[in-house]
Amino acid sequence: MMKTKNLVIALIVAAVLIALVPLFALKGAEFGGSDDAGSVMIEEITGSYEPWFTPVLETMIDGELPGEVESLFFCLQTGIGVGIIAFCMGRLVERKKWADNGENI
Repeated sequence: MMKTKNLVIALIVAAVLIALVPLFALKGAEFGGSDDAGSVMIEEITGSYEPWFTPVLETMIDGELPGEVESLFFCLQTGIGVGIIAFCMGRLVERKKWADNGENI
């Protein structure tokens, strides 16, 4: 039990370090999205870039969404995905417990 607890603590510390080290190691760096980096790279290679798709919500409101709203949608999408994954993992764990007890699901 103690071995497992130490492993969990070590993994949590590693995850926190992976998230925080780049923020302090790269002072003054700009962390942009992959969409922006891709369009810049295409612009450098071909000399011109014109997006072929406009986001649906931006078309509906005839303008660009504020950054806060985009972040909200991203967080909601992340929360829904995590909820689905956690449900599936919990279901698999419970199925294994029921199978170990010899009971049918």
